[in-house]
Amino acid sequence: MAGRGDPPEGTPEGLPGGDDEYRAVVFDEAFVRAARLQEFSAQERMGEYAQAVRSRPSWEGRGGGSRPALMLVLMILLAFGTAVYLGVRTPYQAPVDRRAEPLRTTVVPLAPQGPVPGGTAERLFAHSPAAEYAVGAAGINFPLTDRTPHFSESQVLSALGIAKEYLVASSLEPGVLTGATVRPARLLIDPDQLEQFDRSVAEPQDDGRHAVAGWLVRFDPRQVTLAAPTVRVHGTLHIVELDTDLLEVTADHTFTYAVRPASAGPRTAAGASLFTVHRELRFRFDREDLRTHHAELFSSTVQAGPQSCDGDPTGALRPLLAGARADRAHQAVTDPYATGRPAIGALCGTLAPGAQPSA
Repeated sequence: MAGRGDPPEGTPEGLPGGDDEYRAVVFDEAFVRAARLQEFSAQERMGEYAQAVRSRPSWEGRGGGSRPALMLVLMILLAFGTAVYLGVRTPYQAPVDRRAEPLRTTVVPLAPQGPVPGGTAERLFAHSPAAEYAVGAAGINFPLTDRTPHFSESQVLSALGIAKEYLVASSLEPGVLTGATVRPARLLIDPDQLEQFDRSVAEPQDDGRHAVAGWLVRFDPRQVTLAAPTVRVHGTLHIVELDTDLLEVTADHTFTYAVRPASAGPRTAAGASLFTVHRELRFRFDREDLRTHHAELFSSTVQAGPQSCDGDPTGALRPLLAGARADRAHQAVTDPYATGRPAIGALCGTLAPGAQPSA
């Protein structure tokens, strides 16, 4: 039975009244934040001249979407500006596309004035100028280094490190010295110079470009073998910046080897003898060389003795062994233990007596 104020059939559906009237209206958070008017709280309306509502700033309603976008734009602009600034101020330039020049070689055999002293390797080293030299790679030391105007300290150290690796691979590696391999040295050479290197190994020529001894120390295995595994080494490394994309390392070192005949014979009884090689190599490194761990050999000057002036110095080295004499020796006296760039005046020199072991 219907109440006194209700229609006989009850409240019709769809007419105003009841909870269904406001179900379609949803006051979500975004709607509330976007409202232009905000009602004061009950405490705020207790004031004498308080109003019921207040206006909200228009930016506050849109801040939820615009503020993150604005911050993102500012961050992008800041990153772009930083990149431009660093690109202008940084000393590390982009690599320059340049080709390595051919290696220039000078090989000078040094002939002894008398018979080559012989004995045990230990005794010969002890009575020679190499007595106080370091053994092996310990004799190849870095200079005090710092950055250059256009290369960082790490790049300078990298250039010196590659130069030292090449000296070890080409002057101390047993397989290279005995002619068994050239791979350790070849791996470090600038790819632009590999054709020249391979031709020098396969067909050495006395043309200032294709002497094997200009690239590495290699003895003729048919005649000579090492009498001791140790090599005495002394010298210096020096580095300079040639231009904004090029470093040059000068390596000036003396290597002293103990050698003996490869096969038994009359000379074997005389024992071992010393053979000294003075190498001055000039390396050049651009940024691509540093990145790929290669070296460009710019020039190589080699003095080696005791050797005969009649021999061919462009191929494998052929030391005169204990008791042997040079066929002829008529050039200016040259000391391979003297540092600095050697004065080259002829294709053969005379080995200074002081460079040989004393009796």
